[in-house]
Amino acid sequence: MIVEFVDKKVQRLFEDLNDTRNSRNLMTKEVGAELARAVKKRLDQIVAFEYFGELQSSGFGKMESLTGDMHGDYSIRITANYRRIVSPKSSNRSAEALKRCDALTIKGVVDYHGKASKNNWLIP
Repeated sequence: MIVEFVDKKVQRLFEDLNDTRNSRNLMTKEVGAELARAVKKRLDQIVAFEYFGELQSSGFGKMESLTGDMHGDYSIRITANYRRIVSPKSSNRSAEALKRCDALTIKGVVDYHGKASKNNWLIP
């Protein structure tokens, strides 16, 4: 799966997470070591899928289609409270088109049950 990022900050955090030789631990500083490990693990798993449809049908991360102002996006569970928000890179959102979609955009990580408000963004 081809992974893109919603903006430069998110891209910098995730690319640093994957840079084992020169990492500056940006993700760890942002969200803590335990969550950073879980984010890395889920990213590696997402990249292993060839198509968005395979990811959807796998049951991996208990993917859910979102509604409201996040309509067209999907949440993928990282831990009990944290979700990665992704958007398939396809102008056609039909089930058939999503099956063949080979790219997605990572929008960030939210604390789905945050105290301040639902969908408290940790990243970006």
